[in-house]
Amino acid sequence: MNGIKAIQAALEETRSHLLWFLADFSEADMFVRPHPRANHAAWQVGNVSLAEVNMIQEELPDANYPKLPEGFLELHGTGVPKDGPEGYMNKEDSLALFEKVRAATIALVGGLSEEDLDRPCTGSMATFAPTLGKLLILTSNHTLMHGGQIQVIRRVLGKPILF
Repeated sequence: MNGIKAIQAALEETRSHLLWFLADFSEADMFVRPHPRANHAAWQVGNVSLAEVNMIQEELPDANYPKLPEGFLELHGTGVPKDGPEGYMNKEDSLALFEKVRAATIALVGGLSEEDLDRPCTGSMATFAPTLGKLLILTSNHTLMHGGQIQVIRRVLGKPILF
């Protein structure tokens, strides 16, 4: 397996994990906060999609992603998310958008060369991910970072422990 295939596999695995973690969530579950200063799952799914598009398009401006809904940045960017469902996509649409974004990223990676992975990053994430390959790995890891937070929500809700 080469670097391209390994990154695609990581992106696919974290995609399927996020969907698995949320499979038994109701619409109401998506807005449960395990702590007043913690984020709910609806915000987290949107943040993963938003960050993926923004981080990668900053380095690869021609990357072909679905258009994010109007107000998506304000709703899912940094800061404290709004309580309740007003303004948020429903669970089905939010996960469908995440899947479209992730599919676009996996396809984009498939069009890169091994040499592209070593290309230096110049955007805002360069300190965390100095090369394009490391940025793509960070993109996958970002999904699991939020997945860990979703596990806490699962515990608060009394959902089955998945691992």
